[in-house]
Amino acid sequence: MAAKLKKGDTVVVLTGKDKGKQGTISSVNPSAGKAVVDGLNIAIRHTKQSQTSQGGRIPQAMPIALSNLAIVDANGKATRVGFKTDGDKKVRYAKTTGDVI
Repeated sequence: MAAKLKKGDTVVVLTGKDKGKQGTISSVNPSAGKAVVDGLNIAIRHTKQSQTSQGGRIPQAMPIALSNLAIVDANGKATRVGFKTDGDKKVRYAKTTGDVI
């Protein structure tokens, strides 16, 4: 199946503690169906000190399920993603506006 959300997309969170907040996707794990969004779903990770890094309580962005994310269209609203052929290329487009993403 083609990827509806990709790295670098601006998304809005639909459910959870960060509902309504926007951010950009920094990484996607398609096999797990999750994505990491910068600055959202932050958890505190306790890390042990090593020679290369300082230990302590470090905030880290945790993965969010792809079903809980929606891409943001040109109007700033959440939208679903569709696919169509533009010439001989398959492209993603926003269902609300019809614009190619």
